[in-house]
Amino acid sequence: MTGLLRAVLACSLVLLAAACSGGDDEATPPPPPPPATTEAPPPVPPPARKPKAKPRFKRVQVTVIDGDTRVRVARAVVTLGGRSVRTTTRGVARFKLRRPAPLETRAWAAGYRARTVRFPYQRRRGVALRLYRPELQWTMFGADARRTQAHAAIRVRPPFRVVWSRGVGSLVEFPAVVSDGVAYVGNYKGTIYALSMRNGRRIWSYDPPGGKMASSPAIWRDALVVHGMDGVVRVLDRATGELRRRVVIGSPIESSPVVRRGVDYFGAWNGRVYALDLRTGRLRWTTGGGYKITSSAALDGGRLYIGDYGGRLLSLDARTGRVLFARSVNGRVYGTPAIAGGRVFVPSSTGNSLTAFTTGGRYLWSVHTGGYVYSSPAVWNGRVYFGSYDGTFYAVSASSGSVRWRVYAGGPVSGAAVVVAGVAYAGSTWGRITGVDARSGSVLLRFPHGEYVPVSGNGGRLLLHGYSRIWAVEPAHRALR
Repeated sequence: MTGLLRAVLACSLVLLAAACSGGDDEATPPPPPPPATTEAPPPVPPPARKPKAKPRFKRVQVTVIDGDTRVRVARAVVTLGGRSVRTTTRGVARFKLRRPAPLETRAWAAGYRARTVRFPYQRRRGVALRLYRPELQWTMFGADARRTQAHAAIRVRPPFRVVWSRGVGSLVEFPAVVSDGVAYVGNYKGTIYALSMRNGRRIWSYDPPGGKMASSPAIWRDALVVHGMDGVVRVLDRATGELRRRVVIGSPIESSPVVRRGVDYFGAWNGRVYALDLRTGRLRWTTGGGYKITSSAALDGGRLYIGDYGGRLLSLDARTGRVLFARSVNGRVYGTPAIAGGRVFVPSSTGNSLTAFTTGGRYLWSVHTGGYVYSSPAVWNGRVYFGSYDGTFYAVSASSGSVRWRVYAGGPVSGAAVVVAGVAYAGSTWGRITGVDARSGSVLLRFPHGEYVPVSGNGGRLLLHGYSRIWAVEPAHRALR
C-alpha cells in the first residue's frame, strides 16, 4: 500500500505541474508576422480649405450742402479714396469703402470754394460737407474794398427771428467779418473771438498782450488780419487763432485793414498811411500827411482814398504811395469814404456834413445836418445813406445830394450805415438798430439793442451788433432745422 500510495501521489504531482504550465493544447497561437513589402503607405489627404472670404465693403454717403443757405448742392464733385463722384440732384454722392477709416474728403462745385474735410467713416455712414460761395461772405469792414457798406449778394431781409446770441465781453465798436461759417469779431479790449455762425459756439479766442481794438479785422486767405490800438498789425491763423506774424508800426491804428494781393493798406494816429506786405512783414511804402487818421482806406482800381483830422480827403497811388490830390471837407474826417459810380462820398464829424467828389477830386455837393457825421456812408442803387448825431438817418441822391427821406434812428448815429437786400440799417448809441426800406423810407425793423455799426453777416444769417453782444438772426419764415 505504501508503494501504491507513492505511485498515485507522484502521478498527481505530474498532472498538477502540467495544468499550471498551461499545456500546448490550451495556448492561442501568436498571429503571423506581416509579410515583407517595399510599397509606401497610402497618402493622407490634406485638410479641406475654407473658401476665401469675399472683401466686405461699407457703403457711405456724402451730402454736399451750401454752408450759408443750407441748400443741397447738385452736380458737386466729391473725391474720396481716390475716386470722384458727382452729387445727385439732392446733393448726395455715394461710395463703397473696403476699409472704413478716417479719410479726407474733398468737394467743389461751380461758384463755390473747394473744401477738404477729414471724416471718421469707421463710425459714420453718412456725413455732410459744407461748401461756401465767396460772394456770400463778409470779409472786411465796408463789405468790399470800395467801402460801399452795401452787400450786393446777400438776400436776408426782415422780419427776423433770433437764432442765437453771444456776449463778447466788452464794447463792440466795429462789425464782425464772416467767412466759411465763422464770424470773427474784436472788442474794445482787443480780444478776438471766432464764433460759429450755426450756433454761436466759441471756436477760439485770442487776447493780445496790452492791446485794444477800434476796427474790424479782415479775411486774407486762411488768415485774419488784425489792427491794434497798441500800434501792432497781427496776422492770425483763421482755424486756430495762433499768431503767425506780428509787425510793429508804433502808432495806434484805428483804420480797418483792406487787403489786395497780399498788401494791407491803412492809416494811423501819427498821420501816416502804410502799405504793408503781409507775406514778408515789410513796408512797401509809407506816406506822411501830418494829421491824425482814424478813417479806413477805400480802394478803387489803382487809387486809395482816406480821410484825416485835417479835414482832407487824400487820394494816393496804391502802388507807390504818391499823393495824387488832397481836398477839404471843412471839418475833420473820422469815418471812412465810400466809392461808387465814379464818386467819393466823405463824412465830416466836426463839419456836420457829407460831401461828394469825383474820383478825380472835383467837388460835387455837400449835405449839412444838425450834428456830427461820424457815420461812414453806405451807397446803393444811386443813393447814399448815413446817420448824424442829430438822431436822423438820411437817404440822399448820389448825383445831387437832394434828400430822399429822413427817419428818426432812436438817438445819435455814430457807426456806419449798412445796406443789405434793399434794407438800410443804422445803429443808435442810445441802444437801437433801425432797418428802413432803402427805396421808400418805410421802417421795417426796430431792434431794441444797438450801439455803433448795426449789421454784417453771410448768405443765410445777419449779425446784429449791440454794445457788447451779438445776435444772429434769419428770416422768420424760414423753417426750424
